[in-house]
Amino acid sequence: MREITFCDMEGLYRDNFRLKAYIFGSGKKSICIVGPTRGNEYQQQFIAARIVNRLKELEANGEINDGYEIMVIPSANPYSMNTRKKFWSIDSTDMNRMFPGRADGVTTQIIAEKVFNTSKEYEYGIHLASYYMEGHFLPHVRIFKSGFEYSAEASDFMMPYVLMRQPRPYEKRTLNFAWQEAGVKAFSVYSSTTDYIDRDSAHLVLRSILLFMKNRGIIDTEILGGYESEIVEEEKRLVPIRTPQAGFFVSKVKVGFEVEKGDLLAEIHDPYTDEIICEIISPVSGVVFFMHSAPMTYSHTAVFKLII
Repeated sequence: MREITFCDMEGLYRDNFRLKAYIFGSGKKSICIVGPTRGNEYQQQFIAARIVNRLKELEANGEINDGYEIMVIPSANPYSMNTRKKFWSIDSTDMNRMFPGRADGVTTQIIAEKVFNTSKEYEYGIHLASYYMEGHFLPHVRIFKSGFEYSAEASDFMMPYVLMRQPRPYEKRTLNFAWQEAGVKAFSVYSSTTDYIDRDSAHLVLRSILLFMKNRGIIDTEILGGYESEIVEEEKRLVPIRTPQAGFFVSKVKVGFEVEKGDLLAEIHDPYTDEIICEIISPVSGVVFFMHSAPMTYSHTAVFKLII
């Protein structure tokens, strides 16, 4: 393992702001894995650390095949994590809306430019991403339908689902989209959580990334498990279910549950009296892909998403 520092900027208060990367193997620039871009992505940071640890073991055992180089950037935004802020604390910019970055831009654009330029020469890019909604998710791989997507390769992660969708305008500034435009075969890998550590889900993501590397011929080691991935087009098969009223959110199902049309999914309770003010009934049959996790909800908020 080799350690490099590819970003070193004068700090505002204490030490300099530095970004590090760890390089394993040698030869063709094969895979770059990027960890958190936001300060609340503790699960993604944990997964990145586990990947570094596992790759050290594989390299020591000679299980990284000759001719392949793997790079891991454990965090693209340690400053926000240190200050316990989701976004950059000075101007509240979202690092994952700054790519491909600008060398003469604001601070987050400068950092994004360094991350992008360091990673864009690799054949595959894997971003340990988090969802913009607060809640629990089925772990999955996500790719944009940009004209440069690689859905066949996405199945090599052997996760239950590969989600594809048209990018929204603001998503064209993400690392994933910038990679795709640069010719990198880009994948965003999502765990079940963001702001706390779920070790079971972290293991599933770690295993899926190792399976991808094995299926691509980059590593040679025994890995048990995996799924035959189902490709889901989000616009056609992901159904959001919204709350008619605000109040305490009391779920009756969990992520991964199969539900039938007419099943009770959740209750909304009055925050002053605890009376049930409405029930959320499933309008379709499907699998619970996303579930709201906060104790309260606003009205007209998507609290479930079902795969149909």
